[in-house]
Amino acid sequence: MMEFLHQALDFFLHLDKHLNEIVCEYGTLSYLILFLIVFVETGLVVMPLLPGDSLLFAVGALAASSATCAGAGQVGLDITIVIPLLITAALLGDNVNYFVGKTLGSQIAKRERILFFKREYLTQTEAFYEKHGGQTVIMARFVPIVRTLAPFVAGAGSMNYRKYITFCVIGAVVWVVGITMLGYLVGHLPIVKNNFEIVVLGIIGFSVLPIVFQFFKKK
Repeated sequence: MMEFLHQALDFFLHLDKHLNEIVCEYGTLSYLILFLIVFVETGLVVMPLLPGDSLLFAVGALAASSATCAGAGQVGLDITIVIPLLITAALLGDNVNYFVGKTLGSQIAKRERILFFKREYLTQTEAFYEKHGGQTVIMARFVPIVRTLAPFVAGAGSMNYRKYITFCVIGAVVWVVGITMLGYLVGHLPIVKNNFEIVVLGIIGFSVLPIVFQFFKKK
């Protein structure tokens, strides 16, 4: 277990190096791997801990500078391919999550708990959606774990699909384009490349601030 946690932490903190290795080893198939990671992180409610924001940043950085492969020179990711691809992955994941939530919503309402979902969580989230509207779907996109849970709860609750999908599309486009392009513009700079672990921790820390704020506000 400790070995798994150590490997997971290493993967998160050194995403740039591991992504470089993936691109060198799998070439064009790297696009499929990235698609699956984003799809699973947004689409499977039991897999909320996969990299999201930091992965997009690393993808943008690699697209700007290309991967350095032993014996193969420079191998790059095309930013014009990867952005629409990952937007599609995020939207497909969200829709799977939404309809799974819609299917299980009635069961959650009848029972106290399904997996780690309690009936009170559904009630609280519905109230939050009612108070803040569809913009909640966009805001949730930038918060780890919440990004994975929000579509499920939206489906399990009472949010209309037409309303949900509108904000879902906006959120996916802003999330993927914004963070990937940030990595594309600054990720290849020496100060960022040489301190990538700190940058990743900064991205994660900034993205979980809303959770910390809500925790202390509730307390």
